[in-house]
Amino acid sequence: MQVSTADENHEGLRTQGSAAAQPMLVQIFAKAPVPGAVKTRLIASLGERGAAELHCRLLRHAARTVALARVGEVELWTTAGADPALLHDITGLSGNPFRMQPDGDLGARMSVAIADGLARAPGVVLLGVDVPGMCAEDLRQAREVLAHGYDAVLGPAEDGGYWLIGLSRRARGLGNGVEGEAARTGALFRAVAWGTPGVLQATRERLRSLGWRWHELPVRWDVDRPEDLRRLAADPQLAALVADLMPRA
Repeated sequence: MQVSTADENHEGLRTQGSAAAQPMLVQIFAKAPVPGAVKTRLIASLGERGAAELHCRLLRHAARTVALARVGEVELWTTAGADPALLHDITGLSGNPFRMQPDGDLGARMSVAIADGLARAPGVVLLGVDVPGMCAEDLRQAREVLAHGYDAVLGPAEDGGYWLIGLSRRARGLGNGVEGEAARTGALFRAVAWGTPGVLQATRERLRSLGWRWHELPVRWDVDRPEDLRRLAADPQLAALVADLMPRA
């Protein structure tokens, strides 16, 4: 685990009481499953429709994992071209939990989403759908971390990025309302070289410079490159996500 100041053993966070059960808002970040617009680095291996189908399956898998965790309300932040009926079918989310990602780079979009969420909930966790190894206990641990005084929580990825980030409303420098939250979260996400192996380290340095305490969840791997498909297919618990999509030898 990694924090900006000396961290405690995580067992110290496992206390009883209402804090540990405090609900949070989970924001799933996923592009609309439009063939040719998602999993583009896998199109050469799976074709446009195959890559889009894998994206749908990963989204469904992530939504089920979040539902199993039962840590709070869930909403999906998606992109243009989304079919609400299809998204309802994929995610199983009821009501109208779909929101549109704004324009801008990944940092700008995440900043807006988290600021919006923190104006409505005491803690927000934003996650991607490309990490099938994410488990319900990861999300419960993220809620526990934020409920017990940490400013942030990160889910590190093997490729040098992160698959989850969560912030608490109690984090230092809290503003008022959505605009105040946006100013605060903007400092964390601004001027990061997204999509590079340095994202996680840059975020750690930014958290440290802000004086925020954070905790890191287990390192996970994401499905983004052709070699990741082979790794996915070799995992007995996850192979069904891709088995019938892989080209035959």
